[in-house]
Amino acid sequence: MSEGMISQAATTEIPISSNGEPRQPPEDDRFEQGAAHVTERGDDGETQKSWLGTDKTVSVLEYDCQYDLRQMMASGPNLNETSVVSGGYGGSLEGVLQAGGVKGAPGLHTSPSSSSMSMEEPAKGVALEKLDIVRKWSVNTYKCTKQVLSERFGRGSRTVDLQLEAQIEVLRDTKRKYESVLRLARELTRHFYQVVQTQRSLGDAFADLGQKSPELQEEFGYNAETQRLLCKNGETLLGAVNFFVSSVNTLVNKTMEDTLLTIKMYENARVEYDAYRTDLEELSLGPRDSAVVVKIDAAQQHFSAHKEKYERLRGDVAIKLKFLEENKVKVMHKQLLLFHNAISAYFAGNQQQLEQTLKQFNIQLKTPGSDKPSWLEEQ
Repeated sequence: MSEGMISQAATTEIPISSNGEPRQPPEDDRFEQGAAHVTERGDDGETQKSWLGTDKTVSVLEYDCQYDLRQMMASGPNLNETSVVSGGYGGSLEGVLQAGGVKGAPGLHTSPSSSSMSMEEPAKGVALEKLDIVRKWSVNTYKCTKQVLSERFGRGSRTVDLQLEAQIEVLRDTKRKYESVLRLARELTRHFYQVVQTQRSLGDAFADLGQKSPELQEEFGYNAETQRLLCKNGETLLGAVNFFVSSVNTLVNKTMEDTLLTIKMYENARVEYDAYRTDLEELSLGPRDSAVVVKIDAAQQHFSAHKEKYERLRGDVAIKLKFLEENKVKVMHKQLLLFHNAISAYFAGNQQQLEQTLKQFNIQLKTPGSDKPSWLEEQ
């Protein structure tokens, strides 16, 4: 094959018929981009390269290779979803076919760039919004951290409401003491429950021995009856103590904790208020120019917003402290009276007074097996 034919870079193919005569291929089966070649060995034993040219007739082997290539392209991945790179042997990466960009291929089309831009715009808007939130949070955190460090090292001033701060400190001290009472009451309940279970077991043992020992049946009998009576009164006392523990737990871990949560929000608002107040004071003491005036106006707006938040939370804390004190007195008056009457009646052996105490405070004892459903409910 001549060098002129080898140097010619052909980009299309000419399929041939079975008798070797060239025929015009259909328009859809033509390749309009890229270059391909077939290597075959001639009769003289030398390797020859046949390029697929536009106006050149190729051998049957070349047509078979081209047919296989078309089959691979047809059964391969969709060009709308992938990109194909073709080029001459040893050449650079040229002729990149982007998704939907094959010319002459039926069913393929080029997606407009405007659709991708319209999809990117909402994503950019969300990203910018998140970035702005992070920026504001970072600035606020920096200012508050700077204010806290200045207060701890004695270089910064802080706003103090002496009356409110004293009430908050009293509340925290009261909560610590009530937590101690609650812990001891739970310990008493746990230990006394073990005592009641021991008395029940001891009463059963006395009753069993009374049946097996006729000579000591009377002695074992009244000891068993005494232990059963103590067990019954002990369960009544446990009901009263459990009610006391539940009420104190609600007061400490719900009512007081809710007030302390509001106090924590108030203290954070106080730090923010002082931080922006300090920032405004520093800007006001500096030189005035157009840029500084703009910063002062922005700082004044931030300061006013945080001042309003601080004063609102301070009022909320004062109201909650007042209601908490009233609720604490009311609840503890009832619970302390219950605890005293129940303990006194039990250790005095006054079963009637103990039961009357539970009725006075509307305490319902659970009878054994009351938690289990009846056989009708199980059906």
